[in-house]
Amino acid sequence: MKRPNHMTDETQVVQIFKTIDATVGLELLVIIVTAIILIVAVQRTLSWVGNRLQGKKRLNLLVMVPFIRLAIILITFVVIVPLLIEPSIQNMVALLGTVAVALGFALKDYVSSLIAGIVAIGERNYRNGDWIRVGDIYGEVCHVGMRTVEVVTPDDDRVLIPHALLWNQAIFNSNNGDARLQCAADFYLHPQHDGIRVKQLLEDVALTSPFLYIDKPIIVIVKEEPWGTHYRLKAYPVDAAQQFRFTSDLTVRGKTMLLKCDVRFAVVPAVSDSE
Repeated sequence: MKRPNHMTDETQVVQIFKTIDATVGLELLVIIVTAIILIVAVQRTLSWVGNRLQGKKRLNLLVMVPFIRLAIILITFVVIVPLLIEPSIQNMVALLGTVAVALGFALKDYVSSLIAGIVAIGERNYRNGDWIRVGDIYGEVCHVGMRTVEVVTPDDDRVLIPHALLWNQAIFNSNNGDARLQCAADFYLHPQHDGIRVKQLLEDVALTSPFLYIDKPIIVIVKEEPWGTHYRLKAYPVDAAQQFRFTSDLTVRGKTMLLKCDVRFAVVPAVSDSE
């Protein structure tokens, strides 16, 4: 009596998978190729359109790319499974359980990054067009994948950061979905000067910058230090991509105007007098 049951169990195991003939193989190939073409077409089309938009319209369009890509992958999986497996609850549970255990051991770190990627896409901690800092890495997010986030630094370096690494690190998002971010130019002056005059001069420097976004406030923060006075000029450029040109413009023109007004800059000795 045991042998027939054993044979029955083997038959049921074999019947989990369907017989793959030439027709089914061709269908699988067509489905996979179609999915790949759709993903590439969507990414290129939305990127092409997004690069021709301004402000939040561009960011909102680009953030749709990973969602659409994930949807295509899931739909492809749902379409392929019935072609390979006999559609029964027992078969699906057995197969999914086996696959989950195997992937859990073999691709532990990879799966961790995938899960972190899904969480990152859902929480939108960073998205295409955001300027983020992770450790010593600072740059613009140009692609949010399922496993990694791609960042392009100001030196045009392409950095791929696994999502899993971001779970235990602080993420600094400079613009958080906005087209603009705050920039700061620092000035270190000798303590003997007219503070009100210098503050007004720096505000005028920001107001006359061609990169300034005038609907955001201009802030000048003043702090006394043992070596002199620290002025920090904060303002917003029209576009986040202009942040480095904007900061350079504020610094160069600010320094020029201060020198014209005979304002001395602070000088910290390289070697202490006591030595």
